[in-house]
Amino acid sequence: MAISAKLVKELREKTGAGMMDCKKALQETDGDLDKAVDYLREKGISKAAKKADRIAAEGIVHVASKGNDGVIVEINSETDFVARNVEFQQLVKDVADHILETKPADIEALNNSEMNGKKVDDVMNEAVAKIGEKLTLRRFALAEKTDNDAFGEYLHMGGRIGVLTLVEGSTDFQAAKDVAMHAAALNPKYVSKDQVSQEELEHEREVLKQQALNEGKPEKIVDKMVEGRMRKYLEEICIVDQPFVKDADQTVEQFLKSKGGELKNFIRFEVGEGLEKRQENFADEVMGQVNK
Repeated sequence: MAISAKLVKELREKTGAGMMDCKKALQETDGDLDKAVDYLREKGISKAAKKADRIAAEGIVHVASKGNDGVIVEINSETDFVARNVEFQQLVKDVADHILETKPADIEALNNSEMNGKKVDDVMNEAVAKIGEKLTLRRFALAEKTDNDAFGEYLHMGGRIGVLTLVEGSTDFQAAKDVAMHAAALNPKYVSKDQVSQEELEHEREVLKQQALNEGKPEKIVDKMVEGRMRKYLEEICIVDQPFVKDADQTVEQFLKSKGGELKNFIRFEVGEGLEKRQENFADEVMGQVNK
């Protein structure tokens, strides 16, 4: 019998199962919605719905490139145990490769795109049913370079932090990777001070001014002190001005210039960032790797 799209949608909303699974369930049960729900439950496919309201704040980040295209993607799971699951890790890699091939505009376009004959959304729901946890395809970013540039790809702690850098004017991939490691360790906010908004600069300048006044500093020297502290603040948040983790005698910008390159951009994803508060300090661990 013919199954309407409306009925398939209703079953999907009830069970969280994939579109093709819902259509098959309705065909097998002659369009009976309740029986179709039972059918999916018996097959273990409706697990996704029961997990829809859980928080998926674990998971992994993966970074990959192919030719002149690079991608960084984060997929979340509920537990770190699943994040270490080989099948889950392969899923993340497969999705990253798929993004490189199809270059979707956003998460919605990615979920609706076809991967190995199935919509990515359905692939994710099938993985939920198989793995037994809520999984969330949270975010991704694409980057593009020329033959004269280099991508730097770095993963820390098995993918808890991932960084993709784009260095222009140099094909030294190791240097680009070293800068990605630096970004993983120090978590800068911007490439350079040119990217910092005037609003943020004014806010920080006012905070520093009040701080200096509260310290009892004479008003006539406060402005000079504030400018000095502003320079320090910008060094802390702008990666090109930071002392390079592998050689503190030079900045990241100076290091890349010695390689004939310039940092165009970096993208840093940290698992669960913004989903829940974390107090873990990853910088010391990265620095430990650097100093090995």
